[in-house]
Amino acid sequence: MTAARPLDPLTLLRPRRKITGISAILLPFTESGDADWPGFASHCVRTADAGLTPAVNMDTGFVNLLAPEQKNEVLDATRSALAGKSFVAGAFVGDAPGAPFDLDGYRRAVAAIVQRGGTPVIFQSHGLTALPDTELLAAYEAIGRDCDSFIAFELGTMFAPFGRIYSADLFRGLLGIRKCSGAKHSSLRRESEWQRLVIRDAVRPDFKVYTGNDLGIDMVMYGSDYLLGLSTFAPEQFARRDVYWSSGDARFYELNDVLQYLGFLAFRAPVPAYKHSAAMFLKLQGRIGCDATHPRSPHRPGTDRELLRGIADQLGILV
Repeated sequence: MTAARPLDPLTLLRPRRKITGISAILLPFTESGDADWPGFASHCVRTADAGLTPAVNMDTGFVNLLAPEQKNEVLDATRSALAGKSFVAGAFVGDAPGAPFDLDGYRRAVAAIVQRGGTPVIFQSHGLTALPDTELLAAYEAIGRDCDSFIAFELGTMFAPFGRIYSADLFRGLLGIRKCSGAKHSSLRRESEWQRLVIRDAVRPDFKVYTGNDLGIDMVMYGSDYLLGLSTFAPEQFARRDVYWSSGDARFYELNDVLQYLGFLAFRAPVPAYKHSAAMFLKLQGRIGCDATHPRSPHRPGTDRELLRGIADQLGILV
């Protein structure tokens, strides 16, 4: 039996490709522990005005820590702020190890998003990822019946205990679900994502592979689009980087390097604390008034502020 040829990522390079950027929106908080709704609305508008699609109720928005009514408040605030502009939103079903797949829970989450004009991003759950492959694909088919389209989401366990990175064969099966328009891939492994790009190009070229690799944001060079938490730090700079790539401007590389340096700092262990890094970075820019985060979310040391200030200065975005 002949061994499979090693993947050559250089063959995947896609110069001058138009990049689709989706940016997970930070839900900012006040010192009292309440959501900062004016700051949230302003950041949604800022992101959309930069040319990126806002993504709300994602990990960056503390979706796993919000009560159902709070998630609906986020959706209502997003619809009001964007006034008809497109957005995507996480469809999250909280459960515990050993729980059965909760189709009704997913249908409720999807309905809340669709009713407000958004596109669902289907978060994994213990019940979903425990399913055998055939049943898991059937579960996505069932979820998709209640919307025009949805984005799937593979999540590594470094982000959440219920996460699962699918096999290549299972990923190929996702491409056969017509309502599934794309999938966010968050393994933090380039090789896994390159493999998905090869499958996508061969099977369904219109399918979007959204990189969730905040430690490898240059995956856009190989054909990935993105749905990142890192882009919430500086949406205009990500949008400018994307234009540089599509126009063949060599400034892409230097700007990408600075943004990746920001990613290495912000997404170090413990990874969930990147949301505090984002709040500090946005406050340094004068975009929000407080760098507090959800009371149950981990924090970074205060000394990070000076490191972040140096990066903001490099990007030219200090107030």
